[in-house]
Amino acid sequence: MPTNSERRAAAKRNLDQQVQQRAEAARKQRRLLMIVGAVAAVLLMAGVVFVVLRDDGDAGNINASGSSESSAASPAPTGGAGQLPKFTASPELGANCQYPKARPASKAVEPPRSGKVPTDPAEVSVSMMTDQGPIGLMLSNAQSPCTVNSFISLAAKDFFKDTQCHRLTTSPTLSVLQCGDPAGDGTGGPGYEFANEYPTDQYESGDPAAQRPVTYPRGTVAMANAGPGTNGSQFFLVYRDSMLPPQYTVFGKIQDDGLATLDKIAEAGVQGGADDGPPAVKVTVKSVQAD
Repeated sequence: MPTNSERRAAAKRNLDQQVQQRAEAARKQRRLLMIVGAVAAVLLMAGVVFVVLRDDGDAGNINASGSSESSAASPAPTGGAGQLPKFTASPELGANCQYPKARPASKAVEPPRSGKVPTDPAEVSVSMMTDQGPIGLMLSNAQSPCTVNSFISLAAKDFFKDTQCHRLTTSPTLSVLQCGDPAGDGTGGPGYEFANEYPTDQYESGDPAAQRPVTYPRGTVAMANAGPGTNGSQFFLVYRDSMLPPQYTVFGKIQDDGLATLDKIAEAGVQGGADDGPPAVKVTVKSVQAD
């Protein structure tokens, strides 16, 4: 029979073994939680990108499917990590703007003139009046001339008149008001599409950096789309720094009066208390005019 000393030694070995097993189980649990947390973070970011870029119809929301168009010999971006790349003009900028027909228009309109469009003046001032207040814009004609050409053309034809800004997002990583859809539900457009410009054109074709989220800073005006080359009439106004892959054409900035109006709309929140959906305060675009 084992002696008392042997029994104590056996008990100690058993206790040590249990402690080791529990410690190993705890380590495994911590590793699992870290993996789950990392996956959740990736999925959350993917969910944010999907939510922002989903377009149920026109190239106006933020979804992203469709064939990609490679830009011609564009320089690599020089912006720091998480920033929009520094703009570098290429000889092809504005040289051949095309607006091919796409899905049926939700509001009949003639496409803008195609071919070469001017990049001068570098900026175009635009007044957008809503029933919630003015939203002044300064469009970047020298960076995204094909986009500005389309926007000014639609404005001159009263395409945006009496349309609803149908979507507001209020999450910490995505804070935008989306407008430009005559259908008022994210499915409408002008019946034509056109290619992405800045910042997409600052990346080489296939550059993985073109898929990494960057900050679209407060005050940015950008096109919503359903994938590369599907821009139409829908656009979004960034009222708080937002994270998105650089696949949404930046074509201007919001002036101070516009930011004040956007802050008021955002403060009222989204219908039903969600962080993505129709604004709690209805926002109607009354007119858009170049100054």
